[in-house]
Amino acid sequence: MKKVLVIYYSQTGQLKSVVESFISQLPDDKIQVDIREIQGVEQYPYPWGFYQFADEFVEAALVEGAPVNPIQDIEDDYDLIILGYTIWFLSPSSPIVGFLKSEQAKKIFKNKPVITLIACRDMWVMAQEKMKDLLNNLNAILIDNVALTDQGKGVYSLITTPKWLMSGKKDAFWFFPPAGILQSDIDAASRFGERLNTQLKLDKEKELKPLLSNLGAVNIDGKLIGLEIIATRSSKIWAKFVKLFGKKKSLGRKIGMSFYIGFLVLLVFTIMPINLIVRKIINKFRKNKLRDLERKYERPSGR
Repeated sequence: MKKVLVIYYSQTGQLKSVVESFISQLPDDKIQVDIREIQGVEQYPYPWGFYQFADEFVEAALVEGAPVNPIQDIEDDYDLIILGYTIWFLSPSSPIVGFLKSEQAKKIFKNKPVITLIACRDMWVMAQEKMKDLLNNLNAILIDNVALTDQGKGVYSLITTPKWLMSGKKDAFWFFPPAGILQSDIDAASRFGERLNTQLKLDKEKELKPLLSNLGAVNIDGKLIGLEIIATRSSKIWAKFVKLFGKKKSLGRKIGMSFYIGFLVLLVFTIMPINLIVRKIINKFRKNKLRDLERKYERPSGR
């Protein structure tokens, strides 16, 4: 009997739907699947208020994590672990980080093959790099990564995603598309579980190599990678600056975040459009380098 552990944290419920579809074809009489949802000590609201949402920026950007409750009824001899997570401020969500930094995670993940499953905007590459570091610290072995991204790409999702998180409404408005991942993409995620069902029965997970290649596990836009690297570095600098103003839920933190929000508004409406135009011109002469970057960050699973 093969044993698979599925761990995830879903605030809006979208990742939960992705996880359920992903594993729908996986369990049978030869494969046991245990599903555990991470519970934070602090219960994050959905929808979020504006400053409740902004208040998570510092700890998320600095990958500090949030306290979580230990997972109950869990074993330590799984053949494979599937880790589902979302992105908060270009980093893995704070509850996921908090769990991966726990003593419990050290026991569960040590020397285990892991598949990461991401549901997010189309800027997830740097968050996955941070996730690789977290898994390396646990001596876990990342063998696959699957990323399902929102239907509103690029700049659109900068507006649609916060609106969804703070209003609870995913509908299209004005010229903006709906927020979130297409239902057809969520349903199609069942192909991954179907492949895993076959591979586990052949003991392929013991080879510690990708099991989900050639299934369209990830789709990276190389033109966004440079922008994401810059945004990640900037957010880290700003997080350290905002942290100086005070702890979470303090007036000082709100003041510090107001400075950062002002910077973001300026960025979105002035610097970013200019940057996109310049990069679009430059990228025409860097096609080979962009493709090399795409291949680098598409590993281990690939398209």
